[in-house]
This record gives sequence, C-alpha cells and structure tokens, in this order.
Amino acid sequence: MSNPFFKNTGPHDISYLLKNIDLIDQNFSDEKVQDIKDLHSSQRGEITFFHSKKYEYLAKITKASFCLTTENLKSVLPDTCKTIITSKVLLHTAQITKIFYPDSVTDDFDNSVQDIIKTEYKDKVKFGKNVLIGSNVKIGSNCLIGHNSIIEKNVSIGDNCKIGSNVIIRNSLIKNNVHILDGCVVGKKGFGFFPDKILNFRYPQIGLVIIEDNVEIGCGSTIDRGSLSNTVIGKNTFLDNQIHVAHNVKIGENCIIAGQVGFAGSSSLGNNVMIGGQAGVSGHLKIGNNVQIGGGSGVLKDIPDNTKVMGYPAKDLKSFIRENK
Repeated sequence: MSNPFFKNTGPHDISYLLKNIDLIDQNFSDEKVQDIKDLHSSQRGEITFFHSKKYEYLAKITKASFCLTTENLKSVLPDTCKTIITSKVLLHTAQITKIFYPDSVTDDFDNSVQDIIKTEYKDKVKFGKNVLIGSNVKIGSNCLIGHNSIIEKNVSIGDNCKIGSNVIIRNSLIKNNVHILDGCVVGKKGFGFFPDKILNFRYPQIGLVIIEDNVEIGCGSTIDRGSLSNTVIGKNTFLDNQIHVAHNVKIGENCIIAGQVGFAGSSSLGNNVMIGGQAGVSGHLKIGNNVQIGGGSGVLKDIPDNTKVMGYPAKDLKSFIRENK
C-alpha cells in the first residue's frame, strides 16, 4: 500500500518521464504510466526499479509495465515488463518518484495544526497542555495524549492508545492499544539522498509508518516512514528507548528490541526476534524468526531462523564465545 496522503500527479507519458531524467535515447510510444511502486507492489501500467540481484525473486514476478534496471539485470524481468536501461537506477527512480509525488521530498512543519481544544477531540481524548492536531487526523476512543505533543496531518490512531509528551507523529497508521512514550518522532522522512558536490538529491519518501496492535515505542525513538514501501512494526513488539528504525524496515510480531539499537533501511525481521542494546543491523538484510542478537553486535549479513549471534561482525554465538574465552 502506497501512502494515500501524498497526491499522485500522474498519469504521465513514459516519454515525458524519460525526458525529464535525461534518458531520451530510449524510444517508447507515448504509453501512460499511472504510478511508481516497488517490485512487489507494482501493477500493470506502473513503473518500478530493479538494482540488485538480492531482489531477483521479486523481479521475476513483478507485474509492472516498465522497470528501471541495468544491462546485466534486464534478463531477469518478465517479458511483460519493458526495461529502461540506466547505470543510475536509484537516482533515476528518485527523480521519477519526485515527478509523481513532488510534495514528498520535504517535511516542513504542518501549518494546518490547531489546538486540540478547537477540534472535535476536545471532549473525546484526555490530553495535556499545548497539544496540537493537524488535518486529516483520526483518533479512536479512550486515548491519551501528553503535554506538548503534535499529531500532524495524515495520522490515524486506534482505540486505547497512549501518546506521551513531546511526541510528533505524521503520515502514520497506528492500530489499537499502542503506547508511544515521551520524545518520539514517528512518520518523518527517512535519510535517503544521493551525494553530490553541489547539491545532494533527496529521495522522496512516499510510504507510511504502520504500527500494529499492542506495540510499545520507548522514549526518544525515531521511526521513519517508508520510501516506496512502508515501515512496519508488528503486533505485540516492544521497542526500548532511543531506537532508530529507518525507512522501509519491517519488524515482525512479538519482538523485543533493547535500547539504542539501530536499523538501516529496508531490512526485515521475522517474529519473536530479541536484540540486545546498542546492536546495529545493516540495510537490506533479512533476519529470520526466533533470532537472538547479542548487545553491541553488528549485523552485516542475513541471519536464518532459530539462530543466536553476537559480535562484530555478528557470528554464531558458540563461535563468538569460543573465540573470546
């Protein structure tokens, strides 16, 4: 599901899109392109991208009509998907995303907010002082919002939720019985850009943050919204204080994450994962079910189900103990 909160400027002619990213040497008829999505979500009439063999299994079954990819990877895609060859797949993907969603690049403060006392929630929510509510916000029953918190535009909060003080939330779908403790920032743009000596190019962030039922987010944690897909925290998962969850990260159900853990973008965790404090998980990794990661570890590669690891780089726990006697 793409972010329903950002306006799609499409459809656009494929020739128009390619001209705007300086790929005018590739000839296509003026076929309309409705949207840009990831390999998994894209449908006929949409454009996607494929930049790494890590995602070959998704590329083989994508339903997209067009795909930005490299010469070496194009043979993986199905015949129904027309390839657009480029050596700068991610940059050109970002540029096309910006054409479809020009409002998704920056995260300026929400000037639609107003004091909760002036909204429909003044008698429906228990709240502290200086609470602000933006446009297109829905809040369920029996919720609590602490002092100086801002629920910016495009947020849905379920029933029995508790939002602490000094919290900022935007572009998020929050289910029932969720606790977000003091000082958290949820749903802001992720850290995605392409370095340039003159001006870095920001990657548009059109995804959501989705927080499932019975989740707790510890104080000072930051959860970035997705870029082309969503950032998801699964049911009954507890995050300790000062945890960073980057864009597109998927955390499964019943996970326990200790303080100061960091997740780089697009990594996924299975269910029942436990991670000790100050560990780091690199981007685009897959952590299986029932995995335990020791505190201070650095995870640099995929971890299969039912595995215990520790160290930097993280390795099987028995090997780590044996090597550090």
